[in-house]
Amino acid sequence: MTKILIVNPNTTASMTATIATAARAVAAAGTEIVAVTSAMGPASIEGFYDEAFAVPGLIDALRNAPDADAGIIACFDDTGLDAARSVARFPVVGICEAALVTAGQVAKRIGIVTTLPRSIVPLEELVRRYGFAERAAVTACDVAVLDIEKPGSGAKAKLQAEIARALDKGADAIVLGCAGMADLAHELSRQFGVPVVDGVAAAVKQAEALAGLKLTTSRRGAYASPTAKAYTGLLERFAPKE
Repeated sequence: MTKILIVNPNTTASMTATIATAARAVAAAGTEIVAVTSAMGPASIEGFYDEAFAVPGLIDALRNAPDADAGIIACFDDTGLDAARSVARFPVVGICEAALVTAGQVAKRIGIVTTLPRSIVPLEELVRRYGFAERAAVTACDVAVLDIEKPGSGAKAKLQAEIARALDKGADAIVLGCAGMADLAHELSRQFGVPVVDGVAAAVKQAEALAGLKLTTSRRGAYASPTAKAYTGLLERFAPKE
């Protein structure tokens, strides 16, 4: 049995439930999906400020599951991914990186459709970091994260319209740029006749592969364990230990 921990780094439990359902739909028969909601931080992550305050809750969640075989950060900003890899005893996958790698194997030009316009620049920075700057373009459907699952918000129609625009501009595949969209991938793929990649599902398959290969995060160089030192104030309990 492979145990995969999925952490929703925002504090909205209903979104965690959507993420968990999408993950279990693609998980192998021998994979256990454990999805948890951060116990502290913002209700949604929309931009750099929210992201910064989501990291402590993420780290707590990872520390509280030492028996996992792999972990997934279920936010398309790959919130706290480097910090997570530095402390988790198991490999950690970010859904943006997983989605880009997966989409890149089935298409040359990728359209990433995210939520609010403020998320475009952070995601463009991730696209460059992951080596997809020449292949992927980021656009926004102008929908707040918490409106995705809100009845009557018109979120789905706005998402569909933005996907159509991305395809008109030359995209061959679509990546859904928010974990809260995870349950829409198959329907949208059928509707538009192109691969529509959900980062949660892509991350599950990559996490299974890492666990199956018995690979762990390198502790040499960038992901070396944090050096023991004192932390002060509210962050005191996050101080690295020897």
